[in-house]
Amino acid sequence: MTQMKVLISGGGIAGNALAFWLGKLGHDVTIVEWFPTLRTTGLQIDLRGHGVEVLKRMGLEQAFRSKSVPEQGSEIVNSAGVRQALFPANRSGKGLQNFTTDWEIMRGDLCQLLYEECKDHTKYIFGTSIQSFEEKGNSIEIRFTNGKTDRFDLLVGADGIGSKTRKMMVGPDADDGFRPLRNIYIAYFTIPRPISAGEEYLATMYIAPGGRAVMLRRHSPDQMQVYLMCKNDSKRLKNSRRGDTREERAALTDIFRGAGWVTEQVLVDMDRSDDFYLEHMGLVKLDAWSSGSVTLLGDAAYCPSANTGMGTSSAIVGAYVLAGEIGRHCKEGVDVKEGLAVALKAYEQTFRPFVDQVQKGLSEDSGAWANLMPTTAFGIRVMCFVVWVMALFRMNVIGRWLLREDVKWNLPEYKEILRK
Repeated sequence: MTQMKVLISGGGIAGNALAFWLGKLGHDVTIVEWFPTLRTTGLQIDLRGHGVEVLKRMGLEQAFRSKSVPEQGSEIVNSAGVRQALFPANRSGKGLQNFTTDWEIMRGDLCQLLYEECKDHTKYIFGTSIQSFEEKGNSIEIRFTNGKTDRFDLLVGADGIGSKTRKMMVGPDADDGFRPLRNIYIAYFTIPRPISAGEEYLATMYIAPGGRAVMLRRHSPDQMQVYLMCKNDSKRLKNSRRGDTREERAALTDIFRGAGWVTEQVLVDMDRSDDFYLEHMGLVKLDAWSSGSVTLLGDAAYCPSANTGMGTSSAIVGAYVLAGEIGRHCKEGVDVKEGLAVALKAYEQTFRPFVDQVQKGLSEDSGAWANLMPTTAFGIRVMCFVVWVMALFRMNVIGRWLLREDVKWNLPEYKEILRK
């Protein structure tokens, strides 16, 4: 197989998953990451459906299990903290997962796991990013923000929902495909909270009037994760500059004050947290994921939003398909540029049906469970009764009706990468 020189922009899960497979093919892979070190922050993520199967094909099931979060299930409580419904994790290995899957892990742990598998055959450049790129003959010239330049056969943008690679690929005046879910925001952070005697590892959600929800998830004996979700047209929140955490926290405090349950203490803890992150929920929809010698992967190409529960799985499966098509079409004796053109087209043709199902029905006016969430006290009482009935009869309402795990799509077999 002809060795290619590949640059991946983004040292997260998608980028490292692709480097894993391309390394098995013997390609010369470099990952550029703007952060000064490997970013091992982030809260809890999971794998579902085809994502689990790809992880197994990577041979990483045991390593994943050794780092997995022991979450037992999810529950809904009322303002007094009384459980209204419990949905245990599906540990049977059959059927759809619930909100809590059998494959839960902290983002940083999965990123570190993949890095350990890739570091011996992948070059990492931390603390810089791509300033510009230009197609020149049979290669693409990259100029980095540190002033250096280099040439590659392929550039892969795996740099997240706000991808700069995507914006450069489509051009400064073109629509970059980001579709915000109107007025839907989620804040994430961790707080110190020692586990109490008899306490279980559960994701506990409380829904308050006014389109507000608070969720606590325990992942360790010493800490808990906090998720603040709201559907709100707050001008202060909308106009806050991305990354201005002081203003973002203040805007959320205005919105959540008086919500009930443990919210007041959570707001105090939020001001003290050192890993606060606010996301304006959205998805990415593009007519094409590639242009010339540039292609996109993961959230940069087809972010399905956290509403679907399929972001991590889409990235893992997408990396497998992209590497598989490269292995299938970029063979010894085939012109690199011609082989890549065929491989990138096949990547999109093969994987777009998967993505289309995951994103089906999502638009800027739809937020899946956020839109279904009641906003009045009476509506919340009705919802609590309904979910109690569903939990009583063990109906997987979350996995079957709200999340997008049940994708009707056949995972390809790529002998070129699986036999290595």
